[in-house]
Amino acid sequence: MLNKAYSLVFPDDRLTLGLMTPLTPPTGVLADPETEKALAQHAEACGFSALWTRDVPLMIPQAGEVSALDDPFLWLGMLAAATTTIAVGTAAAVLPLRHPLLLAKSALSLDRLSGGRFLLGVGSGDREEEFAAFGMTAEQGGERFRTHWEILRAALDDAPDQAAEEVLMQATGGYRVLPPPAQRIAMLAVGSARQSLQWIAANADGWASYHREEQRQQGRIGLWQQALAQRAGGAAKPFIQSLNLDLLDDPDAPSEPITLGMRGGRHALLDYLRRLHGYGVGHVLLNLARQGRPRREVMDEMGREVIPQLG
Repeated sequence: MLNKAYSLVFPDDRLTLGLMTPLTPPTGVLADPETEKALAQHAEACGFSALWTRDVPLMIPQAGEVSALDDPFLWLGMLAAATTTIAVGTAAAVLPLRHPLLLAKSALSLDRLSGGRFLLGVGSGDREEEFAAFGMTAEQGGERFRTHWEILRAALDDAPDQAAEEVLMQATGGYRVLPPPAQRIAMLAVGSARQSLQWIAANADGWASYHREEQRQQGRIGLWQQALAQRAGGAAKPFIQSLNLDLLDDPDAPSEPITLGMRGGRHALLDYLRRLHGYGVGHVLLNLARQGRPRREVMDEMGREVIPQLG
């Protein structure tokens, strides 16, 4: 059985919303912990289901910006300690660059200390300079992702089968990382992970991808559902979508596209979210516009006028 976080974020009957943190991300500067803890508590009170963060090992410029982010597991541990019910998750830990046993230790610890509120999203990484700094090439990332995944999955299972137990014991020389968790920790593939969609469908508990033009996203979700039918016995594994959101003051403002997302009022947003749910999206991970309205104001409006309409 999957852990509490999975049922919190992926209920059968409704679309849920999460937020990427830090919620006040200044370019190249570390976020203020006290501000972020207060915003996490506010997000929980407003009805958001999850708080997510990224894994950026080195401050390498990308798309004209430099990200300064704390270690994702320490960061999420802080947010989990400041909250009581909201899930926390990585979107995504860079699996090829992290030793799977140490990553398992972090995941097991965070899940236990948060009361089962942790989701582990993993990706393959996309910064060539990071691969070089860690002594490997990007081309090696796909194979290493699969190897690390197999060990990690065995360590995070509440009741590993004999094959998984053998994988773990071979990796550790016959030792466990920690006792098995009370419930299995969900593992999500984020992005392509340098794997086929069929591999992701067979092995992951869900798949997270970025925002696309609506018709293209419908097609992508259709491919995911086909892959689930072919490789997962038709299991209902969630599709997660990220969305850059600039929510305007005017609730009737029409939707217009921005990079990897939309700008508009809450009515346009709600219509869009309902369509996504109809296509098969289970969770939308929101990146709030850096230069947009104050975070608390946006969360308040979402909590009053949007989230209650999704259930």
